[in-house]
Amino acid sequence: MPAKRVLTATLLLSVLFLIPRIALAHAILVSSTPAANAVVREDSTAVELRFNSRVDGQRSRLTLVLPNGQTQPLPLEKQTAATTLNSHLAAKPGSYIIRWQALSTDGHITRGEIPFTVR
Repeated sequence: MPAKRVLTATLLLSVLFLIPRIALAHAILVSSTPAANAVVREDSTAVELRFNSRVDGQRSRLTLVLPNGQTQPLPLEKQTAATTLNSHLAAKPGSYIIRWQALSTDGHITRGEIPFTVR
């Protein structure tokens, strides 16, 4: 019985030590402009995605999903901070989605969507 408890305790400790390393391996979106479900004006809108870790701006992507379902790439600007991706868009009234794909500097890719409305 004691050997089984030692094995169980060892496995639990191993998992606990691995969880923080796994969590830090991905670039997690911390905030965005526009924010999810935000309503923005029809004029030119600045786009900024801020992550919890460094991202590779040259290998990350932003795509805009238009109200009719078509997509168009959003060109990324030169990174001003290692944890952000920036772009600009000009959009007419409607519902849009920014799809993002970020490559963290450790090689892990994360993806997500930010829906917003232009009025």
